[in-house]
Amino acid sequence: MPIYEYQCKSCGHALEKLQKMSDDPLKDCPECGEPALVKKVSAAGFRLSGSGWYETDFKTGSKKNLAGDSGKKSDSESSSAAAK
Repeated sequence: MPIYEYQCKSCGHALEKLQKMSDDPLKDCPECGEPALVKKVSAAGFRLSGSGWYETDFKTGSKKNLAGDSGKKSDSESSSAAAK
């Protein structure tokens, strides 16, 4: 779900709001109550929910090498050693 930034044209109050992409933009400022909120153009942040995303989730077989596995040789190292 994206995190959007808003700023009030009336009082200048800025806020961030976690919203669905299909939700209507906010209009009323929580600080001054005026219907003067505008969505700022920015790189929208987002939050992944669920049990988590990991490097190995979609890899199979020997492709499951982890960044911290220094004891294992990568596929390119193994093939260059076998070619010698």
